[in-house]
Parts: sequence; structure tokens; C-alpha cells
Amino acid sequence: MTTDLTERYISATIASLPPETQDDVRAELGTAVTDAIEARLDQGEDPAEAERTVLTELGDPAALAAGYADRPLHLLGPRYYLTWWRLLKLLLAIVPACVAGAVALAQVIAGADVGEIIGQTIAVTISATLHLIFWVTLVFVILERTGAETGHRWDVDQLPESRPTGTGRADLIASVVFGGLGVGALLWDRFRGVVRIDGDAVPVLHPDLWPWALMGLFAIIAAEVALAGLLYTRARWSTGPAVLNTALAMLFLGWALTLFAADRLLNQEFLDLVLRDHGVEPGSMRVLGIILVFSLVGIAVWDVIDGWLKARRDARH
Repeated sequence: MTTDLTERYISATIASLPPETQDDVRAELGTAVTDAIEARLDQGEDPAEAERTVLTELGDPAALAAGYADRPLHLLGPRYYLTWWRLLKLLLAIVPACVAGAVALAQVIAGADVGEIIGQTIAVTISATLHLIFWVTLVFVILERTGAETGHRWDVDQLPESRPTGTGRADLIASVVFGGLGVGALLWDRFRGVVRIDGDAVPVLHPDLWPWALMGLFAIIAAEVALAGLLYTRARWSTGPAVLNTALAMLFLGWALTLFAADRLLNQEFLDLVLRDHGVEPGSMRVLGIILVFSLVGIAVWDVIDGWLKARRDARH
């Protein structure tokens, strides 16, 4: 027995199916509904109420049709979800920061005011992030719908290796060696000079940095080496070392930017000899100065982020 309500349900179900399968689904679904209604009638239910109950339990006709057509009703299934999520996290950790830095650098070089720099950087970064999420997701949706392979297959060889926490001996040795080389390079620049003219040294850094400003930089380098020694002794990062690392990075950045803003970081004679006397225009000098500032900020920010990431990693072990 097929009533108008059942007929409407069957028609709604087969409407989105390929024509060649509609008749078979109509017959199969009609038989299933009739059998279910008759079973309820045998239990004494009202015919109209039994029909409504059976159709309600079958659910949304569109969902039932998707089952017949083997058509997924999710945006991304488990087959592609982990690959999509890992790739998206990696890109979100890299692309927005690069876009923000590039936009801010371009705005500064163009001579924009502070408000415009901030506004353009935020707007373009948000736009780039949304585009990144949309297009990466769209690619995986297409892969999901077409059944294409990503080429990624998991096996036990992909299990992560056990990583030691904290700072190892090699890290400590590297910190001591590079710290010593840094101090040696600064002293060489001060007393021997990278460039010599008629026997006179022409240092890269401003001569007035000696002794007190350079002594301050030596103290920061020594503190970095001491921090590496502390981490080697404790064999792990934690909140305390991460805070100290942040403080040292900001101290170095403040030292460098303060001197740069006062034209006391680089030796004017060296700049004239190496750049201006070789045809580098004032506009190009300004661009080089901006790039130097962005490089200093980028190094300091990455040092801070790296320290906190290591502290977070070690907290999990």
C-alpha cells in the first residue's frame, strides 16, 4: 500500500539519483516502507501514525539518497583529514608571518605612516590567511569528491624518533664557540678593522661603541652562553629559561635599535667607503637600513618563539 505521503517521500529520495537507478530504488524503498508499516499494523498501531513513524525513522530523503548513491555528506572524511590538517597547520605557521613581514617592510620602504603600516599589514595578512585556508581546503575537497590519491601512506617507519629534551652537549659547545667567535669578531673590528686605508683601521661598527656599548653586548653574549650552560645542566627547557631567553633577545634588540636610531650603530666612514663612494644612492641606503632593522627584529622574534616552543615541547615529556 502506497499512500500520498509515502509517494512524496520516495519521490524526494530518488530525485537526485541517476535516472538509470531511480526505478530500482523506488521499488526497493517502496517495498521496505510497506513492510515496515505492515509490521507496525500487526502490533495494532494506527495506519496513519505507523506510516509517519516509519518515514520519520528513515530520515531526511537527501541523506537516504546520498547513501544509495554512495555520496559523502561531509566536507572532508578521515581518509584526507589528517593530511589536510597537518599541511594547513604547517602553512599557517609560515605563510601569514611571512606575508605580514613582507607587507610591513614594503609599507615602511614606501614611507607610509604608522597607522597605514599597521592597517595594511593586518588587512593583507587576514586576507592571505583566509585565502590560504580556502584554497588548501578546496584542493582536499576535490580530492575527496574525485577519490584521487594524495600519495601519502602511513607505516611504522613514520613514527617520530625519541628526541632528547633540553640542550645537549653539542648545543652547549656551539653556544660557547659562536659566543667566543662573536666576541673575537667585535674586538677584531674595533682594533684591526675589516677595511684598512693607509694602514688605518676602518671598523664596521661605530667607534664610539667602545668601550661601554660593546661591553654591554659582551655581557649579553656571556649571558647567552651562561643560559646554554644552565640548560645543559638542567637537561630541559622550562618557563624560567624561556623567560630569560626572551629577556636576552629583547635586550639585544633594544641595544641594537637604540643605537641604530641614534646613528651610533654603524661607522659612517665605513658606509661612505663601501657604499656611497660606489654609487649607492641615499634612497637605497634607506632601504638597506630598513632591511637591517627588519632582520634584527626577525632574529630576535624567532629566538623568543624558538625558546617557548622548546619549553612547551619539554613540558610534554
